[in-house]
Amino acid sequence: MLVDDQALLRTGFRMVLAAQPDIEVVAEAGDGQEALDLLERVAVDVVLMDVRMPRMDGVEATRRITGAKVLILTTFDLDEYAFAAIKAGASGFLLKDVPPPDLISAIRSVHEGDAVVAPRTLRRMLDHVASYLPEEPRRDGAELTAREREVLLLVARGMANHEIAARLDVAEATVKTHLGRVLAKLGLRDRAQAVVYAYEHGLVVPRPKG
Repeated sequence: MLVDDQALLRTGFRMVLAAQPDIEVVAEAGDGQEALDLLERVAVDVVLMDVRMPRMDGVEATRRITGAKVLILTTFDLDEYAFAAIKAGASGFLLKDVPPPDLISAIRSVHEGDAVVAPRTLRRMLDHVASYLPEEPRRDGAELTAREREVLLLVARGMANHEIAARLDVAEATVKTHLGRVLAKLGLRDRAQAVVYAYEHGLVVPRPKG
């Protein structure tokens, strides 16, 4: 589903996606409320969601969506909205001028259960919006084992699974297992939310702005 209040932009995305044999645009909406209404009648796997729209914005709509994966559309000057959307349950975010191959790849990745935002990119975004994070951590992740906590911290610092495996001298499959347990214990959807969790709960301190 394409959700954006700019019909021209939706048309452009639809044209790009229509050329892909494994992707079908089954619905379009001009705001978050319309998207929610359509989701009651149409089966959707992935929602491409704008942030700023009339009636209901993309963050609130993302918070209310269940079942479908959400990719947020944003611009460089809206990083705080992308951050809020990931907290609300989005699996990642894309820039509105994303190249077609990247858009297609992102949609496929989200459909497969991955977060589309590279950890380093998300970390830079969180550093940028550090002022939006709470002053005091709410929890410290004490329910995690020592190794699970270590994996979470390395994920939050921008390391990919194979890099974590090399650092800890374990198999990459072991890292995936630990990360899966972290997500399950903390009630997180994917890697992107794990990074947000680590920053928000004081496990990783954002770099000072300047």
